[in-house]
Amino acid sequence: MNLSNQDVRLAQGMFVSSATQVHPLGTRGSTADGRVYRYVKAGGADLVAGNVIQSPAIPAGQLTKAINATSAVGLGATLITVTCASSVAAGFYNEGYLIVASGAGQGFLYTINNHPAVSTGASGIFRLYDEDALQVAVTITSTVSLIPNKYGGVIRTPVTTATGVIVGVATYVIASLQFGWIQTWGPCAVLGGDTNALGSPVDGVSSTAGRVRAFVISSVVPVATTSQTVTGTATGQLIGYLLQTNVDGQWIAVDLTISP
Repeated sequence: MNLSNQDVRLAQGMFVSSATQVHPLGTRGSTADGRVYRYVKAGGADLVAGNVIQSPAIPAGQLTKAINATSAVGLGATLITVTCASSVAAGFYNEGYLIVASGAGQGFLYTINNHPAVSTGASGIFRLYDEDALQVAVTITSTVSLIPNKYGGVIRTPVTTATGVIVGVATYVIASLQFGWIQTWGPCAVLGGDTNALGSPVDGVSSTAGRVRAFVISSVVPVATTSQTVTGTATGQLIGYLLQTNVDGQWIAVDLTISP
């Protein structure tokens, strides 16, 4: 089976775990029967076939931080210095995003090319891609948030509460810190986490890490005596629908609807 992207064969094939990155993170690949895959980098543990996979957790210490500079960062600049409230490994935000959260230049999102390691409380220099330089000047009163690429450093979804957004399902072993493909759309073998019925929507967050269970609406309460209107809160993240009855602890067929 070969992956393609707009009918062009991709350089890294299916079922390959590679220490060398050959595609941008998030590159889309597909098969002739309509299944869709995205190119990822594994985090600190191997990705296992059938496990639901989430983005890396977003460090709170890099959200809405002030520009660390003595003067404005002008239109067309590609270097932004930020004081980080927690440590940052070199390259953690590569292919991720810098958002101007408030102040001058607010509302713009830029792509990060690279950056060195940063210690807690130290200043980090984040280089944007040349083609994604600042569109509006920012000042030292502007705040920025750093968001990692959701396909970089991905991990198995933890128990009960996700710490990132669900990005796909592993279909083979991708070794720790290596690159490969996870599935995001179409029929997929996923580890089951309960016994829900055929056709039911499934949640990527379960009581067992990496498995799927029924997607439910919690706290459903009638709000009117003359209608069937109800209120409730959706919990977890809907990732698709069962193509068979779910079986706890077995690989079962799920029609994924994460990213077409």
